[in-house]
Amino acid sequence: MRYRALGKTDIQLPVVSFGAWAIGGWMWGGTDDDAAIRAIHAAIDHGVVCIDTAPIYGMGHSESVVGKAVADRRDKALIATKCGLRWDADEGQFFFERMDDDNQPARIYRNLRPASVRAECEASLRRMNVDHIDLYQCHWPDETTPVSDTISVLLQLQQEGKIRAIGVSNFSTAMMAECLEHGRIESDQPKYNALDRKIEADILPFCREHDLSVLAYSPIEQGLLSGRVVPDREFKEGDQRSDKPLFSRENRVKILDMLESLRPVAEAHDATFTQLFIAWVIAQPGITTALVGARTDEQAIENAAAGDIVLSDAEAATVRDAVTAIELNR
Repeated sequence: MRYRALGKTDIQLPVVSFGAWAIGGWMWGGTDDDAAIRAIHAAIDHGVVCIDTAPIYGMGHSESVVGKAVADRRDKALIATKCGLRWDADEGQFFFERMDDDNQPARIYRNLRPASVRAECEASLRRMNVDHIDLYQCHWPDETTPVSDTISVLLQLQQEGKIRAIGVSNFSTAMMAECLEHGRIESDQPKYNALDRKIEADILPFCREHDLSVLAYSPIEQGLLSGRVVPDREFKEGDQRSDKPLFSRENRVKILDMLESLRPVAEAHDATFTQLFIAWVIAQPGITTALVGARTDEQAIENAAAGDIVLSDAEAATVRDAVTAIELNR
């Protein structure tokens, strides 16, 4: 496993990190907690020492599972979590509504008001049974709250030793610039993969210029680039991929054909398609780590191995060209 600095800090992130959204269960068709804990243990044992979670992942469930998993290895793990999405209060900016695991409507609000941020931080510390969070990130921007107010409370939490570093997720360059006017942030967490490269236009250049780490989520597009989402695969009830246009049968066929064209590149590194596309993400200038989900220890070990794959410039270009050539319905 290779490691890269988190922003300007002395924290070293592995180039592959564990994304803990799916193990929260909600919007992923349920979860198996014991399997999730084994997956986190396997990840840490193979160098994937950064675990990225959030309160909204299963409405607290993912954080609870992460806490159990790191209980006997906290000294080895870096915990990244977030604030700013509330399902238990209607304050802030309305975001979306979706049925929860009890089949009840849940209304999600973006809320980065200081009192809410502090309350969320304290709740996360309790759920995970830890005394500090290594990277605390604003999950989504909240247009109802001044950025200066949010940064102020985050700096207070940092001074109190409850968080080590501050980051953001899904922020625009203008929002990040405003954050930097009021205090130091170390990272941004945007979506990025070979199928979705929008951040190359502005986010990546901005982060490189300001020494901000980029934690790329969805590097294999929720499994679509793994080669395992075959045309007739059925998703479990509640799995949000089931109604996404990108996951249509027509698109799956096109993507599988594209993957076959890249098999020689994968085989040159004795890699699976999952590993190839993780390696492609972490090969891009400005990317610090790829956040990859895993539900089993086998998946976690497979993901970790991608951290040792170094693609040549020509191989990375071949992957980019193959993906660019296909036309998908989105």
